[in-house]
Amino acid sequence: MTDPSPPRSALFGELARVAKALGNDKRLELVDLLVQRPRGVVELAEAAGLNVTTASAHLQVLKQVGLVAAVRDGTTVRHHIASPDVASLYGRLLAVAAAQSPAVDAAARRYLGSDDTEAVDRDELMRRVEAGQAIVVDVRPAEEYAAGHIPGAISIPMAELADRIGELPADLDVVAYCRGVYCAFSHDAVRLLTAHGFRAFRLSDGILEWKVNGHPLAGDPS
Repeated sequence: MTDPSPPRSALFGELARVAKALGNDKRLELVDLLVQRPRGVVELAEAAGLNVTTASAHLQVLKQVGLVAAVRDGTTVRHHIASPDVASLYGRLLAVAAAQSPAVDAAARRYLGSDDTEAVDRDELMRRVEAGQAIVVDVRPAEEYAAGHIPGAISIPMAELADRIGELPADLDVVAYCRGVYCAFSHDAVRLLTAHGFRAFRLSDGILEWKVNGHPLAGDPS
């Protein structure tokens, strides 16, 4: 039998508030950005294609349920995910949505482009690096790399890759990675590298999943 008591209803009401906070495309996008590093509201608004007022309102909803926190850094208020559990929750949401909803897979294909890039998983990446067979390239913006990256990875942001492609060794596999499983940078990087004759692969997920699975980061993830 169900328990219709007010305390039980209140409990599920609070759980629903947390779920509702994530039930918005732009708030999910803000969480996706904050998993990478803390940011001010102006920067978040620009990255998510929002005006500052709207971004502030979305952040307030996320803060009210404890998913996002804020600290003052001089004259700037920097927002960050409240705990590693928030990244884990977001990662599980992505995984469950992909597994249970065909519409998610279809939308991902439309966004990421044709399935023309070869991927390696985290275990294979580490095997190739340890064997001296591969170099790892972080194609996220440099600020995200500085906030925390896969140990040993070099930073060549996607926007700079075409001009810096000569920095990469031609005799090694090049494995590119970016923010997460739905980040387009690594797909675009592999296409560009392959067109220039490199043996290029992308990590099948990204820094989000690397963090969630407890792998160490280099840099300053604070």
